[in-house]
Amino acid sequence: MSPREELLAAAAELFTTLGYTATSTRAVAERAGLRQASMYHYVGGKEDLLAELLESTVTPSLELAGALLADDGRPAEARLWELCRSDAELLSAGPHNLGALYLLPEVAAERFAGFHRARAALKDCYTRLLSRTAACAGLPPADLALRADLIFALIESVILIQRSAPDRPAPAFAPAVADAALRIAGVPGPQV
Repeated sequence: MSPREELLAAAAELFTTLGYTATSTRAVAERAGLRQASMYHYVGGKEDLLAELLESTVTPSLELAGALLADDGRPAEARLWELCRSDAELLSAGPHNLGALYLLPEVAAERFAGFHRARAALKDCYTRLLSRTAACAGLPPADLALRADLIFALIESVILIQRSAPDRPAPAFAPAVADAALRIAGVPGPQV
């Protein structure tokens, strides 16, 4: 790995095991095999590492969501299921539960606006895909928004599942999470 990747891996491990506040930049640098002063050649500091880790939990899903929205060759239900499964797996499949970092009070700071924008854009993609399903076409905006909120919350709940059962393999439950999301969308059982 590059030194930057080593720093991100070290930060992921330390932030999720020791806690963000308890982790010093010195500890991150040492875990990455660097001197603390060298670390600043690759990143601006601890907040930059946290921001990049947070964004890494959203960016791949946002890219997939864009492709799925553009793919009109398959039913919206199938595309929504694929996004839900992929996103649930991304949030729970890594060696560290990066999604747990969402819950940090520090993440509310303006420094993390990029993460919040990307997360809002992803939620909008969920809403747009949901609105294209047969079950949700023509729903009043408030009802559509509620279903989108519920589905998005369900997907992000894998963060807590991962915390309580870290040895459960993501591929084993990500499809079940996607099935549950389609049920929330109102897709009839046989179509799920």
